[in-house]
Amino acid sequence: MTSSRYAFILAGGVGSRLCLLSERRAKPAVPFGGKYRIIDFTLSNCVNSGIYDIGVLTQYRPTSLNQHIGTGRPWDLDRSRGGVQILQPSLGSVESDWYQGTGDAIYRNLMHLRRRRTEQVLVLSGDHVYEMDYNVLYAFHYAKQAAVTVAVTEVPEESISSFGIIETDRAGRVVGFEEKPRQARSRLASMGIYLFDHPSLHRWLMEDAACPDSKHDFGKDVLPRLVARGESVYAYRFQHYWQDVGTLDSYYQANRAFLSDQPPLDLSNPDWVIHTQSADRPPVRIEHGAHAERSLIANGCRVAGRVTRSVLFPGVTVPRGAVVRDSIVMHDTVVGRDAVVDQAIVDKQVEIGDGAVVGSGEGSTANRSCPDHLMSGLTLVGKGAQIPEGITIGRNARIGAFVTEVDFTGDVPSGGVVDGPESMH
Repeated sequence: MTSSRYAFILAGGVGSRLCLLSERRAKPAVPFGGKYRIIDFTLSNCVNSGIYDIGVLTQYRPTSLNQHIGTGRPWDLDRSRGGVQILQPSLGSVESDWYQGTGDAIYRNLMHLRRRRTEQVLVLSGDHVYEMDYNVLYAFHYAKQAAVTVAVTEVPEESISSFGIIETDRAGRVVGFEEKPRQARSRLASMGIYLFDHPSLHRWLMEDAACPDSKHDFGKDVLPRLVARGESVYAYRFQHYWQDVGTLDSYYQANRAFLSDQPPLDLSNPDWVIHTQSADRPPVRIEHGAHAERSLIANGCRVAGRVTRSVLFPGVTVPRGAVVRDSIVMHDTVVGRDAVVDQAIVDKQVEIGDGAVVGSGEGSTANRSCPDHLMSGLTLVGKGAQIPEGITIGRNARIGAFVTEVDFTGDVPSGGVVDGPESMH
């Protein structure tokens, strides 16, 4: 029996910086780009690279992610041998049943490799947007005779405090690894993509599990420890588009990047299809007098108003007189007549009343309940919210999931909050 390739996808992140978008779903399950979920990019990279044996590690609010992946059919992963397996923390007698960190999550699932003849183990993150042929990573790993290879990308100086930063020598060997430093001599950031030799990974995670002062995390503990003692750790430089969509601003900008004449990834490339779970919907309907430009509009949408520089997910309705501008509007949202949606992120199944304005005024007042996440002028509307007719909602406002008209006392100022009885904030 020949050696097979196996990948773990870490998909359990809380994603608190995505605010309302990830309060009811895991970050990898957040909708992206008009028809996808964020995890579709990593899953599609695997199958496009010939990796058909995948374990998806979930933890935080996994329901929508589990439903999305299902049997794995859209990715050709519904197989009797290999395929995709959802790996959730199992309830047991240990002190805490939750995964303690990324290293602990893999450690607790090493048993899934026992019957597999896999010489290397690929560990991936489920919450990044990129296209990578992992065969190139494997080739680099073999050429360097590395025990572990970390994929890295160059990030701007102002972003280094958000990533694990890596220093290398001229041969590409890692000589320094620091998690989220304030300042660093390097701008090479770990992409959360690790290729381990299987025996080494097993030995290192056993060792880490026995370490009482460890957070059991690859970036915080395992990799810095390996680098410090001179293990064979190499950095593979990835030169193409890669985006961590972990904040509202990065999520918004990444979606909008696909509206340009030269999008960062070619989603229509027949040689590298991004697969997803798609519901059967009728074609897009553009009615007489409608205006749509520089937008992604998915199946099932009906547009009679104006849509500019926006992303509409399946089933969105924009009637005559309504305007959707510079916005991301998710599945089955209904925009009212003469309503305006401007520079907003609107979650699924929202009802916007006639004549309402979502996103108005100046954007200098940060949101009062999540000022760190909602401060750049975006307006955020949670799933299933019902927005009354004629109301005006300011910038950096947060409208909670499933709020109804009775939860509003009038217009919502910039930085304001409307939360209903189902609020999780």
